[in-house]
Amino acid sequence: MRKLIALILPIALLAAPAWAAPRTVKLAVPGMTCATCPITVKKALQKVDGVIDAKVTWEPKEAMVTFDDAKTNVRALTEATRNAGYPSTAITP
Repeated sequence: MRKLIALILPIALLAAPAWAAPRTVKLAVPGMTCATCPITVKKALQKVDGVIDAKVTWEPKEAMVTFDDAKTNVRALTEATRNAGYPSTAITP
């Protein structure tokens, strides 16, 4: 039994990155007041490790973010926008 566990455990650990999957979340960013605000929000999101793509629009005031869920999460994304001066919240479908 120990040999079986010793064999399976390393395989499971090596396969763990395969469990990660790209996720997409839509964030409401109501504090954007001008057409250049999305640039700042996009740059803040792109600095988060694990972000694959970020599309930010002024109208509607939203960000669509695709990210690697093994490297980051929605909370880190909303923190990034808040730290840039634009608090955001996830929009649930």
